[in-house]
Amino acid sequence: MENVHVARRRRLLAAMEGGVAVIPTAAAKHRNGDAEYRFRPDSDFWWLTGFHEPDAVLLLCKGRPDGEQLLFLQPRQRDQEIWTGRRLGVERAVERLGVDAAFPIGELQAQLPKLLRGAEPLYFKTGARPDLERPLLDLVATLRTRVREGNPAPERIVDPTPLLAEMRLHKDAGELATMREAAAITCDAHVAAMRATRPGVTEHAIEALVEHEFRRRGANGPAYTTIAASGANATILHYIQNDCALKAGELMLLDAGAEVACYAADVTRTWPISGRYSPPQRRVVEIVLEAQRRSIDCVRPGRCFQEAHDVAVRALVEGLLELKLLTGSVEEAIASKAFRRFYMHRTGHWLGLDVHDAGAYFVPRSTTQHRDLAPGMVVTVEPGLYFAEDDTTIPAEYRGIGVRIEDDVLVTPEGHEVLTAACPKEIAAVEALVGSG
Repeated sequence: MENVHVARRRRLLAAMEGGVAVIPTAAAKHRNGDAEYRFRPDSDFWWLTGFHEPDAVLLLCKGRPDGEQLLFLQPRQRDQEIWTGRRLGVERAVERLGVDAAFPIGELQAQLPKLLRGAEPLYFKTGARPDLERPLLDLVATLRTRVREGNPAPERIVDPTPLLAEMRLHKDAGELATMREAAAITCDAHVAAMRATRPGVTEHAIEALVEHEFRRRGANGPAYTTIAASGANATILHYIQNDCALKAGELMLLDAGAEVACYAADVTRTWPISGRYSPPQRRVVEIVLEAQRRSIDCVRPGRCFQEAHDVAVRALVEGLLELKLLTGSVEEAIASKAFRRFYMHRTGHWLGLDVHDAGAYFVPRSTTQHRDLAPGMVVTVEPGLYFAEDDTTIPAEYRGIGVRIEDDVLVTPEGHEVLTAACPKEIAAVEALVGSG
């Protein structure tokens, strides 16, 4: 059976018009002083190679008779490996990664003039690696001045992102198996957080518990910065300070997902810190749950991606009208976007190697026609309602309440599969868990 990464590289080569694609991974980054961040490879590079070392560059050279798939990587150096760990090395890269040839990264600049000669177009994503981009663009400019010497240079520089994004959007069986593992770990971590919740526990203790569960179960860690927001902090969509104490009578909103082999889960649950929702909290949670149920039902092949958002908005507006937090009709509130005071984000996004994953939301060459869902796509469904604590135009009982409920949903040939269904969200199930640990 062909290596999955080799097959993906062949797919990209087949989609290229010709020329050369230069696809670097991420560089090692310093956090401060001489301390580095934990390395995470570039998602496109990882999808094409499965290679987890920094400072490597993949070149795909369409039609090159002596090898189309070339990898430049760090060579093995014992004195360096003592400090930073073992490397694959040039000698083992061909066998282990299935490339046609491998070279030390230090040779890249010397070999690029030969590799780019006659290449049309050059596929390269600008803005991601300035340290590589500047020498590469300078080389192209230099080659263009020498065309009379028989050194044809690339006339066009094309971003390969759209090609790769369309391929990455449709997950294969191996990717889905990894995403199911990330989802299972994430669900268990949320359950552990519910069990540990009680007044006086801190947000950062909840964050630490969740991320401990991620790492204990073999995940890389969190797929994104954990949001552990209690009380009015939950009305801040991307709250990550996580330093307040949990208070009796308030809600706890946890938005956290594990990353496994670079694939993300993304789950949000909102539960009562004291173990029971107050009547106003319960009403808000019921509205958000109903919006999510309707939205998830829209996730099926042939249904428009936008539809899942539209039905969630309608359900939320209906609920807000029942609470008398909006006035007029459902249609009027939707048309005027009056609901955006309380619901200001989209209902979902693609999920995969990136938590906001690659893939166009509109059909090609359109900015208005949303694409249809198809088997293999994974989306989040995450409606919410947020009532600012200083909003004096609404009853005091709703001020400071923030509720979001989010699941990861796979589009299947028959309909959909909620990958995170094991994480409780119904009111009775949640209340039974909170504080039970």
